[in-house]
Amino acid sequence: MTRRSVVNLVCFGSRAVNLLYVRPLHTSTRSTSSQPKAGFKPGKVAVVTKTTRYEFEQQRYRYAGLSEEDLKQLLAMKGSSYSGLLERHNIHTNNVDHIVRSLRREGIEVRVVKRGEYDEEVVRWADAIISAGGDGTMLLVASKVLSKDKPVVGVNTDPERSEGHLCLPVRYTHAFPEALEKLCRGEFRWLWRQRIRLHLEGTGINPTPVDLHEQQMSLEQHNQAHRITTMDMHRRTATLEESFSKPSLLPIRSLNEIFIGESLSSRASYYEISVDDGPWEKQKSSGLSICTGTGSKAWSYNINKLVEQAVEDVLKIGKSQTGLDIPLNRDFIEKVTDEYNESLVFSPDDRRLFYSVREPIVNRVFSNSRQRGFASKVCVRSRCWDACMVIDGGTSFEFNDGAIATISMSGEDQLRTQYDA
Repeated sequence: MTRRSVVNLVCFGSRAVNLLYVRPLHTSTRSTSSQPKAGFKPGKVAVVTKTTRYEFEQQRYRYAGLSEEDLKQLLAMKGSSYSGLLERHNIHTNNVDHIVRSLRREGIEVRVVKRGEYDEEVVRWADAIISAGGDGTMLLVASKVLSKDKPVVGVNTDPERSEGHLCLPVRYTHAFPEALEKLCRGEFRWLWRQRIRLHLEGTGINPTPVDLHEQQMSLEQHNQAHRITTMDMHRRTATLEESFSKPSLLPIRSLNEIFIGESLSSRASYYEISVDDGPWEKQKSSGLSICTGTGSKAWSYNINKLVEQAVEDVLKIGKSQTGLDIPLNRDFIEKVTDEYNESLVFSPDDRRLFYSVREPIVNRVFSNSRQRGFASKVCVRSRCWDACMVIDGGTSFEFNDGAIATISMSGEDQLRTQYDA
């Protein structure tokens, strides 16, 4: 019996292992433009920097009227190291200064922008944008760049403590002039990553986004950010019907994924879903994730991946049910697990969405015909009470009963970023 046959048996014998809904990765996840490599010499560059943990704590306690000494004591009470946070902050700051000096030596006008100050005006001003932080900063920077012709380059400013899968290779953190020279000579290829666009309509919507930033909000803070007064509600009601009678395109793009669900994670999310203009299906679950090829290696991957224990259990059932001589040694189980998990990853330039229903509830009222799958378009109608639609883990929109989101892709929304050829 071939290994492929056994994998097919696993798929047939378990709902948890269902390769019908995922596409094996036959092509590289580093797809690049077929156009000739072009030099990179912008006149104006915005460098968007992350907020370090030290800055976050310092700002929070200073707002409360506390001194630096108070900050040290409070951090110690929480088991956090003041000196450690300050050290990581200095490493980040020194690397940002290194980037800025390198750009200015090339005669490029530079504007350093804190994460909280980054807006559409900064995007319009810059010919290119550098994200100075980790993947979270890169996702925020990319979300506001709507033109596929404006390059975005990520530099991981603290690679020992921060992930940077979307950034330049780690060696360029301390050798940014080398990276800049290669960009100017056209020795980097441009990678065109597909992104998700969102149309909103209906009621249950507050079109004003809440930026969640890198430091996580408490549930109370998150709800307060979305909450509006009764007077505000009456004022908005007069314009909502007119504003959202037709789908309205949000001025933000998702590079990784969109997540829809109740703010309180222990509460089931109730919604209706239509895939590729198919019939609406009522669902209750722990939420809905819709990702790109870039995001298929992130949260979506961890939602859907299998562990070796689960694969082993399914193989044992398959062996007992069929009488086939299925090997149950550690190497074989590891190979089957890896092959399945690798099939969840697809190319960043793929024009398809991949949706995942987390922990669906199935009973006589609620169904779930497909727990995950590829689609060109997904429509979601909220039946939630206190739900949000979160883009790339950093920007949140109210998404309550009556709100309808149409989630799709367009070639106009590709993100132009670097690939070290």
